[in-house]
Amino acid sequence: MQIFLVGGAVRDELLKYGHHEKDWVVVGSTPEEMLQKGFRQVGKDFPVFLHPKTHEEYALARKERKTGKGYTAFDFDASTTVTLEDDLKRRDFTINAMAKTAEGVLIDPYDGKNDLDNKILRHVSPAFAEDPVRILRAARFMARYAHLGFHIAPETIALMKTMVANGEVNALVPERVWKECERAFSEKNPECFFSVLNDCGALSVLFPEMQFSEKNLAKISVAVTDALVRFAAFFHHISQDNFLKLNTRYRIPAEYTELTLLVITQLLSYQKASQLSAEDIFQLLSSLDAFRREKRFENFLQACEAVSPLSQSSWLRKCFMAAKKIDAHSLVEMKLQGKALGEKIREQRILAIAELKKS
Repeated sequence: MQIFLVGGAVRDELLKYGHHEKDWVVVGSTPEEMLQKGFRQVGKDFPVFLHPKTHEEYALARKERKTGKGYTAFDFDASTTVTLEDDLKRRDFTINAMAKTAEGVLIDPYDGKNDLDNKILRHVSPAFAEDPVRILRAARFMARYAHLGFHIAPETIALMKTMVANGEVNALVPERVWKECERAFSEKNPECFFSVLNDCGALSVLFPEMQFSEKNLAKISVAVTDALVRFAAFFHHISQDNFLKLNTRYRIPAEYTELTLLVITQLLSYQKASQLSAEDIFQLLSSLDAFRREKRFENFLQACEAVSPLSQSSWLRKCFMAAKKIDAHSLVEMKLQGKALGEKIREQRILAIAELKKS
């Protein structure tokens, strides 16, 4: 049995880029031996095991053979005859096809270190075309590393275009598309995720509702760093109906859906906030559920500020704080209950906003 550190951990160590997870490849072992040594097997598709103490993933070296469309249609061979070089050859990019021994010796059969030094994202072999998820990974890696000067090799872009033309992208399952998309929004330049998809033709297949402008999206990426707020700002321009289609297709989590729909439907009111009556401002705050979900209200303001040339965030925050001071505790001496109390709170909050407008 031989054990090697592989993939992203090796890449990011050489880049001196922060990373948290370590993946290991085991050569010359069997599932039975791994279990005997205390490893716990996870999943049914591949022979992957968790270390009994560190819980890091250890995978038996394997070769793969494409059996159909999509990223799950593979047969694999994880026998003891599979070499480290065999395992590395099946990986997506040369910068991910490097390994290190326990002594720290770099093993680089596909010239990944040279591509890393030259900031190139290049596919290892033609087998890249067998897995459409690799298009998403290329896009996400550019979202992560574009600020370091990385670019995708022309031959890799050409291969990705061929994959799209051949319909491989249509075989992607929604959950995986969303997973890679969500990760991209946490990277430094999420606009590059969509730029890569646009360059290879996959954007119109995966996100046909999106009106793509890398320049505009880049401005949003600079303006906000929170993934949730970025997402809402990126998709503020599409119609409510089109966003609901997108949401249905990818089963987008509720917090993303709710915030994005608020930005889509309430952006115009946000932009006109200083011209609205006190009652209309109160209605806007109520529509945003600002008094119960203050954090989401703040996220809404940040998303709108990122896409609107005229910021109304400061004014709306002042209105909110003035109205927020009126609550059930402040009206306790009136001895109101139920609907009457709710109506009084509403009335007093509108008056508080009106007084603020006069000042």
